Amino acid sequence: MLIDTYGRVATDLRVSLTDKCNLRCTYCMPEEGLQWLSKSELLSDDEIVRLIRIAVTQLGITEVRFTGGEPLLRPGLVGIVERCAQLEPRPRMSLTTNGIGLKRTAAALKAAGLDRVNVSLDTLRPDVFKTLTRRDRHKDVLEGLEAARDAGLTPVKVNTVLMPGLNDDEAPDLLAWAVENDYELRFIEQMPLDAQHGWKRDGMITAGDILQSLRTRFELTEEGSGERGSAPAERWLVDGGPHRVGVIASVTRPFCSACDRTRLTADGQVRTCLFATEETDLRAALRANREDSADDAAGSDEAIARIWKLAMWGKKAGSGLDDPTFLQPDRPMSAIGG
Repeated sequence: MLIDTYGRVATDLRVSLTDKCNLRCTYCMPEEGLQWLSKSELLSDDEIVRLIRIAVTQLGITEVRFTGGEPLLRPGLVGIVERCAQLEPRPRMSLTTNGIGLKRTAAALKAAGLDRVNVSLDTLRPDVFKTLTRRDRHKDVLEGLEAARDAGLTPVKVNTVLMPGLNDDEAPDLLAWAVENDYELRFIEQMPLDAQHGWKRDGMITAGDILQSLRTRFELTEEGSGERGSAPAERWLVDGGPHRVGVIASVTRPFCSACDRTRLTADGQVRTCLFATEETDLRAALRANREDSADDAAGSDEAIARIWKLAMWGKKAGSGLDDPTFLQPDRPMSAIGG
């Protein structure tokens, strides 16, 4: 079990499969991209599956989310999903993606055992999409969403970040569109995870702003606290239901006390929090040469599980966003997974 000193138990594993992405979202990375990890630094498919197996069979993980970068850029993605679906107990598996390439892969991912997807889409306007992402791929994302829904990767959740002066007026239109297409929309407050370190608290669109905008067109009824559990999104019924809209207020309404996540980067580092400034290396343990080690257990599943447990035991009480001494992580979102 992955428990920390505050009594929280991690049952949800986020696995970054690559740091690469085929978009250049302004709130994530610079236009020229970043220095990507080398192939030797990345975990292999076998190493990823092994770590997930250890997490599921020895550490109590029940949910696995594949992230990136853009996980659809990982050549072995379908095979990884298929192998993880064979684990006992079988974890629920989902994918966070920008949707480009999903039209081509949705059916194969469903057949391999993926349960559902989260797709990032910040605007309904192709011109605004191009400004935000620096790529002209809006149509591809819409087609990917449709393919995911048709393949049964449901509920299809749409993740949206609102940016001042770009798409901050689109909240009601986005919700109307999501309801019409049977997607579950979730607005996410912009977080300080951009590679440029340009985030400013006083420039972000808050959960309060979002809800005020939505209520100009919709009646929102808040779900009871018992419905939320450890989920990051506060959810509201839209016009009495059955459709819902969520808001993830990581900055203004933090939910750290209920956090049940542990994170694995594409290069094999355990992160206890998105905003952690420290990591614990599992890759070295995976690649330990048992024959040359004085410790017969070096590199064993049990040794890796112990390292992981110790890392999570040291998890901090909160993200520290409200602390005046808060330091943005050196590694951007694309490197550490969403």
